[in-house]
Amino acid sequence: MNSDTTIYPVPHAQFRAYVRIFCFLSASLLILILSLNYLVDPYLIHQWDSPLVQRLRPPVEKLSPWGKTYAVAKYKPSVVYLGNSRTELGLPTSLSIFSGKRVFNTAISGATIGDAIAMAKHATTVNRLDTVVWGIDYPSFSLAVGSTDLDRELVANTGNYFFHRALMDVKRSLAEDMTKDSLKVLLGYFGSVCRSSLAFHGRRDDACMVTILQDRGGTAKASEAEIKSFSQNTPSAQAAMMTFNLALKEMCDAGTKIRLYINPTHASMLDAIFWAGNWDLMEAWQRSLVRMVDLNLQSGCDIRLFDFSGFNSITTEALPQVSGQKEMKNYWETSHYRSHIGTMVLKRMFVTNNNSLPSDFGIELNSEMLPAYQEQIRHDRDQYHINHPLETQLVKQLTSNST
Repeated sequence: MNSDTTIYPVPHAQFRAYVRIFCFLSASLLILILSLNYLVDPYLIHQWDSPLVQRLRPPVEKLSPWGKTYAVAKYKPSVVYLGNSRTELGLPTSLSIFSGKRVFNTAISGATIGDAIAMAKHATTVNRLDTVVWGIDYPSFSLAVGSTDLDRELVANTGNYFFHRALMDVKRSLAEDMTKDSLKVLLGYFGSVCRSSLAFHGRRDDACMVTILQDRGGTAKASEAEIKSFSQNTPSAQAAMMTFNLALKEMCDAGTKIRLYINPTHASMLDAIFWAGNWDLMEAWQRSLVRMVDLNLQSGCDIRLFDFSGFNSITTEALPQVSGQKEMKNYWETSHYRSHIGTMVLKRMFVTNNNSLPSDFGIELNSEMLPAYQEQIRHDRDQYHINHPLETQLVKQLTSNST
């Protein structure tokens, strides 16, 4: 039988050689990328107390939770701050209040109470905590994920954390964005604006905020955006309360001293909650918090709750739209307070008989005084509307536009 089909022998040896070359080049490329990203580490995901921490970088920290979880595991602080960007920017770590103790600010930008609970679990797993300072506020009191960079796999739960973490770091180091930014670092155009929060034991560098505010159009425009955002957040606060309480109980059982504080956001932020129609919900949240703290206190826990919000001599500072000034003294914008205010917060909670602090700034809450206190806040709010008509009109307008 004749056939025009010609069968050629398969060059097996040549094919195998091509495969070997391909695999070798691919492996070499992966090793090169991994080595580059590991050594340059543009996001500081595995650094603590190293020269890289002092390197100037862009104002917005990418993968900040990666760096903070690693640093906490290495540093093993006995005093930690928990919360969102307000605590991260506002609470300094180098104070004589905690002299002789290792202090770290684990607060994360964009964090909800659920994110803060995850960071609390991480910190308590890697070391026994002496003191926890936890900044909270009504709009962020939710179990939802606020910081998408806080991968829950970063949270320590075993004795082999650094081995598990190394595997995560290797996987992350093969990412395209990290490779691009490593090359930018080497070429000198990654951004040289401010230092990482790791350089300040977790607190954000003020120089970062200066640039961020400039990019946002200044203090006045940034404040308006913050007011809008604050009024739009209506969390399922009661649903988060049980999980929050469980986290506190675990720390109480371990003998940890706990200081909770409601962030001293600008008065306009609290007023935004009122004009958005969520004042009653916010007061109910306060009552639940106080009941929870009182019950833990009765069980022998060293826990206290302070309110630094409201309409007091610090929070009612004139907005730039009214004062005509480009900057505010106590705030970066209406949401984030400056570190000297954070110092006042810490002194109020930990230093007794401190006459240098305004008497109306920082009130300890308990069930007995809360009804009268809430009535006083409502009165102060109404007076604020009378005494600050321009701010009130601005907040009403912004809140109305955001609904």
